[in-house]
Amino acid sequence: MSTLNIVLVEPQIPQNTGNVARTCATTGARLHLVEPMGFKVDDAKLKRAGLDYWHLLDITYYPSLDNFFEVNKGGSFFYFTTKGKNVYSDMTYPDNCFLVFGKETAGLPESLLHDNPDCCVRLPMIDNTSARSLNLSNTVAIGAFEVLRQWGFPDLLLEGKLRNYEW
Repeated sequence: MSTLNIVLVEPQIPQNTGNVARTCATTGARLHLVEPMGFKVDDAKLKRAGLDYWHLLDITYYPSLDNFFEVNKGGSFFYFTTKGKNVYSDMTYPDNCFLVFGKETAGLPESLLHDNPDCCVRLPMIDNTSARSLNLSNTVAIGAFEVLRQWGFPDLLLEGKLRNYEW
């Protein structure tokens, strides 16, 4: 079974994290949350955004980014950032890779990006300083589904069913 890891570093907005949790739950991706966070895990807004998917999550918490890297030493990390020089869809994602996303207000630490330029990826956007970035949860969904597409959507249903009719 293939494993996709989604990492949120110091997320600030509970609704975004709830939406990401729902994406992880419905795709089988593991969710990694790096503290400090801008909310408590029992926040009603977080729970509401994730709806009734919390029991489907494989979630791990880390007290710091250093702790996250220590625990996941040797992993394949891809840093999603508006500062990246590589287009996310041009990368090849290995099994058990980690897609790493920074906090909504500041992104990932620039020192981390500077030290890992080949692993910094971005979603193409218009060239306008007023269009700073996509919403975090949208970016996670786009990145996650690109990885899953490359892997052939392992263990995911590829066909839906109508409730009252047959195809």
